[in-house]
Amino acid sequence: MTDANRYTPVINPTYAEMATHYQTAVLPARPRKPKDKAKVEVAVQIVERWILARLRHQTFFALAELNQAIAALLPDLNERPFQGQSVSRRDLYDQLDAPALKPLPSQPYDYAQWCQARPGIDYHISVQKRFYSVPHALVGQVLDVRLTAETVEVLHKGNRGTSCTGCPYQKHCTH
Repeated sequence: MTDANRYTPVINPTYAEMATHYQTAVLPARPRKPKDKAKVEVAVQIVERWILARLRHQTFFALAELNQAIAALLPDLNERPFQGQSVSRRDLYDQLDAPALKPLPSQPYDYAQWCQARPGIDYHISVQKRFYSVPHALVGQVLDVRLTAETVEVLHKGNRGTSCTGCPYQKHCTH
């Protein structure tokens, strides 16, 4: 979220773009307000405590090792019946969640960073210490810039002003 307003929150562009890609809705909760999302907070706390308790005497030297140990413990946690009930997390997932899920999109999500830039009189914007040229009509305007691993897109009021594909934004580009 870029604005933590309770009634009209503004979601950051990267998160909104990901939600659109996966055709899902985002229902933001206020930061540092655990009562807004109490069930999720409790579920995370249970998983965290249960797994950390089992891994507390082990030392890991790589994230992959830790992830492998966690992956081995998760089935046991998910199969455990809830206290005082005969159903487990896995049972509820199979009954309630799995039937409602849609298949994933055929194309993976392309992570993008967003920022704003204002071109100078030389028709260039500076983004992450690199310069990109834009049409002269956009000089002086505040532009939205979308950066992916292979593309730089410059937008003005939602319309593409220019883009550079095939040259990662880490390289100098004047397209």
